[in-house]
Amino acid sequence: MATTTSETLITRDEDIDRASRSLKAMSHPLRLKILCTLGDQEVSVQDIVEHVGTSQSNISQHLAILRDKGILTSRKDANRVYYRVGDSRTLRLIGMMREVFCNINTST
Repeated sequence: MATTTSETLITRDEDIDRASRSLKAMSHPLRLKILCTLGDQEVSVQDIVEHVGTSQSNISQHLAILRDKGILTSRKDANRVYYRVGDSRTLRLIGMMREVFCNINTST
């Protein structure tokens, strides 16, 4: 027997397309690590490279993908480029994934 709730799944095609593109872009382990590194902060490319632990060239390629998909925004200040998550929904999703997969809530 089906139950009816006041909350429904995504129903508009454009919302489904955006969610699908975002999830596909975030599904790569390195890109997910970058997003978790950023969290709700603005972080320079150099700091992302240090935290993630791969080459700047590799990080830059993945940052470009996330930016092109509308997940990240960037700002240039002199010789440094800073990135941040540009969508509050993505921040909430990252928070939920950390809670579910990283055992952040350690209630027993």
